[in-house]
Amino acid sequence: MARKDLLKSVMEPTADKASDGGRTNYAMRGASKSMKVSIDSLAEDARRMMDGETIVEILPDLIDSSFISDRLGLDDEAFQELKASIEKGQQDTPVLLRPHPETSGRFMVVFGHRRVRAAAELGRMVRAVVKSMDDVAHILAQGHENTARADLSFIEKAVFARSLSDIGQPKDVIMSALTVDGTLLSRMLSVAQQIPRDVIDAVGPAKQIGRDRWEGFKKLMTVPANIKLAQQLVSDQSFAELQSDARFELLLSKLSEKGRALRKKTKRATLEKRTWTANGGRIKGVVGKSGKAFSVSLTSTDASEFGNYLAENLDGLYEAFLSSKQEKTK
Repeated sequence: MARKDLLKSVMEPTADKASDGGRTNYAMRGASKSMKVSIDSLAEDARRMMDGETIVEILPDLIDSSFISDRLGLDDEAFQELKASIEKGQQDTPVLLRPHPETSGRFMVVFGHRRVRAAAELGRMVRAVVKSMDDVAHILAQGHENTARADLSFIEKAVFARSLSDIGQPKDVIMSALTVDGTLLSRMLSVAQQIPRDVIDAVGPAKQIGRDRWEGFKKLMTVPANIKLAQQLVSDQSFAELQSDARFELLLSKLSEKGRALRKKTKRATLEKRTWTANGGRIKGVVGKSGKAFSVSLTSTDASEFGNYLAENLDGLYEAFLSSKQEKTK
């Protein structure tokens, strides 16, 4: 089939419905709480989007990626398995595309990026369903597909949520796309916002690392020195050679180890203390040193009176100290 005829056959069954204009305007303005019913309706539309639709074949060169990414890197092993499966038979599950919102004659992936890439590498046409939709419907369909497949890790979902937030999508759309409540969304955004994106990208999807461990890692990232150390570690070539989960474990181990060492150092500094007792216990003191600071704490019967005496004679004591230093240097 000629490219012109192919495009015509794809576009005709999916011409915009009269109601689509309203949805597009809504996507541009964003959703509000008063539009919750509309969002739920879009979510249902997204779930039914593939039902009963005509599957067409499209050249991979005519297909662009989604305007919002939902994956960190590429799982080479899983991709190679998918590619081998398609090579042996065919692409059993079609991808979902939309006519490109800005470039006539091109398409944008809603979901199915890996299948598009596999077809491109194999030199095959992409089996697809093409649907006209606005950005909100696109986001919901993309999010629900990944939720249904349950193959996105926590950090991928968190980054997806932040990306949607960064482009101005309201929280109710993001919650619907990821099928999460407001509390979990807030935790996802907190992780994705606190941890530098270059560190997240370097770690990758970390499929076995869940929310609690990422939140623990996020707390370590509140220390500027830890951020600097993490960025140094991820820039090393040996780091990139590790599997994604192992990269996370290495970072967590190194940063936690640094934290333990710092706490031990601080503890040692504060433990540099000695006690002093005189006159059968009528006066007791604890002298402590921490860095450049020195403290004296007095207790027991004569503590108050002796403390006043020290305070009144500090000038004389300091003069005696200076004289003693001069004598030692002679």
